[in-house]
Amino acid sequence: MTRPEREVDVLVIGAGPAGLAAAARLAAAGVARVEVLDREQQAGGVPRHCHHGGFGTWTHPLTGPAYARLVLTAAVRAGALVRTGITALDWAGPLALNTVGPRGPETIHASAVVLATGARERPRAARLVPGTRPDGVYTTGELQQAVHLHGQRIGTRAVVVGAEDVSYAAADTVRTAGAEVVAMVTELPISQTTVTRTHIARLRHRIPLLTDTTVTELLGHGRLSGVRIRHRDGRTVQLACDTVVFTGDFVPDHELARRGRLDLDPGTRGPAVDGALHTSRPGVFAAGSVLHPVESAATAVRDGTHVAAGVLELLAGAGWSRPAVPLLVEPPLRWIAPNRVAPGDEHPYVLRTSALVDRPVLQVVQDGRLLFKEWLGAAVPNRTLTLTAEWTRLLDVTGGPVRVTLTER
Repeated sequence: MTRPEREVDVLVIGAGPAGLAAAARLAAAGVARVEVLDREQQAGGVPRHCHHGGFGTWTHPLTGPAYARLVLTAAVRAGALVRTGITALDWAGPLALNTVGPRGPETIHASAVVLATGARERPRAARLVPGTRPDGVYTTGELQQAVHLHGQRIGTRAVVVGAEDVSYAAADTVRTAGAEVVAMVTELPISQTTVTRTHIARLRHRIPLLTDTTVTELLGHGRLSGVRIRHRDGRTVQLACDTVVFTGDFVPDHELARRGRLDLDPGTRGPAVDGALHTSRPGVFAAGSVLHPVESAATAVRDGTHVAAGVLELLAGAGWSRPAVPLLVEPPLRWIAPNRVAPGDEHPYVLRTSALVDRPVLQVVQDGRLLFKEWLGAAVPNRTLTLTAEWTRLLDVTGGPVRVTLTER
């Protein structure tokens, strides 16, 4: 049986905020055939099942589902074709993908491809947490889909593993489902969300926060009956619960990038990109959480809007090669995105640190020459740091890699 083939101008893989923002910008700019594919049955990405607030703007706050509808509507009204239930299986050529959906297999050729495949949380197995394999074990995404999309019941007593923004969103979902949050557990010495959010959880909702603590074992047969935790001083305690939610620890959905043999950044583990969000394969761009797992929906939309500008330049006949050099980070920084830099890049950089630094100084250096220096208020694991791109005009493209460091004053 011959696989049907079609041609489009731009093929976007992923109908989350980044992919939909890119499609909306491209279609509004007059690109005739912009097509967005997503393997889920509904477009909108993760915000679809984030029923809490925090989306939109200060003057127009939205819940996650409302935000998902907003970005989807913008793409469709601009003229983009959004198709759900379609999986991109593999590459059929430099700018062609084999797909499969309800109508069967198909090969789609494009003049440009945008990978906006997002990120996912590591499940319990990938975190190497030992114990039995009972029911009642979730990631945040699984929990939110079960509660908000499918109306399923969970248990009555839950432990949330993690203490960052997504962890507190998971705790809110547990409470929405009518269950009690027995404790939030983090290996780090402090909560990684805002002080206000931490205090609301502790004082208003009476959720204990156990810092410097690790979940070492899951207990129970058939249904989870508890978790064993170990404090930094070696003490072990068993918490009775019938639900555990593993939060954070995001990894990019980079299967297509890997199968296409695109260069991957060792820090983010997503595609390596420059300031225009070019990948190592000509004509293939990347945007959103596949580049920096995981940032806010607003950051993803900013990426999508920015990548559309690069796609438009390519469609207008601009060349692909840009004189870029590697952008590297040193511990305690974990990664930076974008991770290649060219003179005049304007897209801001996002970074993450693996350690708490109270009075940090962020420096950008090339071949011993200081390009930029900034004093920050604090650097906290699992919270975003930003780096302006204003220093890129000082870059020497014939020099060595640019190194970003974070030190204490």
